[in-house]
Amino acid sequence: MSNPILNQIGTVFIPVSDIEKARDWYCDILGLKSDGEILFDHLYVIPMEGTGIVLDSKIYAKDKIFKAPAFHLNTKNIEEAFQYMKNKGVHLMTEIEHNHYFNFQDPDGNMLMISEC
Repeated sequence: MSNPILNQIGTVFIPVSDIEKARDWYCDILGLKSDGEILFDHLYVIPMEGTGIVLDSKIYAKDKIFKAPAFHLNTKNIEEAFQYMKNKGVHLMTEIEHNHYFNFQDPDGNMLMISEC
């Protein structure tokens, strides 16, 4: 029998306390419209290229937030991305590290990363 498990990541779930506020915040920083449907009163699927992101308010608890980045968002220009997030008032956790990435927090305190590809 061959291995039925693919070496692919389908979706990353992010715990959020308020699904509507989280949808609006994530769509804003990603430059997306926030008019998508919230499913089952607790899920929002962010329209992504590649691996998906699902915001989920049902799994939220303060002790379940990402204390370290579980993934990174890509950018082609780390300096522009850093300045963009700074201008948006995003809580930046680091400066640009090794000329390659920086960490930030979403409104719930989830640690996220942007990295130059």
